[in-house]
Amino acid sequence: MTVLVLGGAGYIGSHAVDMLLSKGYDVAVVDNLVTGHRAAVPAQARFYEGDVRDRGLMERVFTSEKKIEGLMHFCAYSLVGESMEKPAMYFDNNVGGCISILEAMEEFGVKHIVFSSTAATFGIPESSPISEKTPQKPINPYGESKLIMEKMMKWQSEATEMTYVALRYFNVAGAANDGHIGEAHKNETHLIPIILQVAQGKRENITIYGDDYQTSDGTCIRDYIDMEDLIDAHIKALEYLKAGGKSDQFNLGSSHGYSNLEVLDTARQVTGKEIPSVMGLRRPGDPDELVADSTKAKEVLGWQVQHDLTHIIENAWRWHSSHPDLYEK
Repeated sequence: MTVLVLGGAGYIGSHAVDMLLSKGYDVAVVDNLVTGHRAAVPAQARFYEGDVRDRGLMERVFTSEKKIEGLMHFCAYSLVGESMEKPAMYFDNNVGGCISILEAMEEFGVKHIVFSSTAATFGIPESSPISEKTPQKPINPYGESKLIMEKMMKWQSEATEMTYVALRYFNVAGAANDGHIGEAHKNETHLIPIILQVAQGKRENITIYGDDYQTSDGTCIRDYIDMEDLIDAHIKALEYLKAGGKSDQFNLGSSHGYSNLEVLDTARQVTGKEIPSVMGLRRPGDPDELVADSTKAKEVLGWQVQHDLTHIIENAWRWHSSHPDLYEK
């Protein structure tokens, strides 16, 4: 039986492929390589290049892969700032792609899907930690598109035999333990890789946006989840569905917040580099603190966070140090 990984050449998807193969699963991948990297997909996984919105491609994939036991869905645009500039593109790709996927699943009788959702569906919550009962009020097209996709899966699940799990991530970071795959974005926007680019000498400094938050050191607090822990949750979610589990949604985080200055200090300790920083103005709309309440995932899926921030940055540094040009060479 095959697990079909959609967006399996991207940052999170490639790590899912890697861990699934290491655990003995048969894996096939679909990716259009707009943001993904062919080099991140191992030879053991069958690869189909193309867009999930291409109905002809989806028919070919589902016909060729006759025994698909479930899907993992990672193929969505995910940059908040870009979504504010190009909302139509985000709805076309994310929501349009989801329609194509759900129709193919129904046509070919594939029952289970694990969906990569996001904490961005919550917008700016009134309190933290954030549970599944926290109202979802997205404040950007990216978060809105993911919430629409969650709702589409809910209604499809009620109308058909399909079951789904939506996993709402907080701040995903890290890399494979041996550093052979990792985070590689053309225009990096995430804090940890930007900090490590400073450590590599690719940037002069890191800008910390705001020191006037209502936190212990004045910088905002975020919940970081290790890549290995994240993919473990996906595999547990798929097995949960295969065992007859009902459709559901789960928040995924470490349930522990780290301030921006704590992240920077940890990176300095791991790398042994000075990593110069400058303090900038806080960005509009950034909450003081975003931390997940992952109790439900622990109770229902049997999922448990195993790794802390130091482990996350150690693996990320191993990847960046061994791949200074990322996947370019």
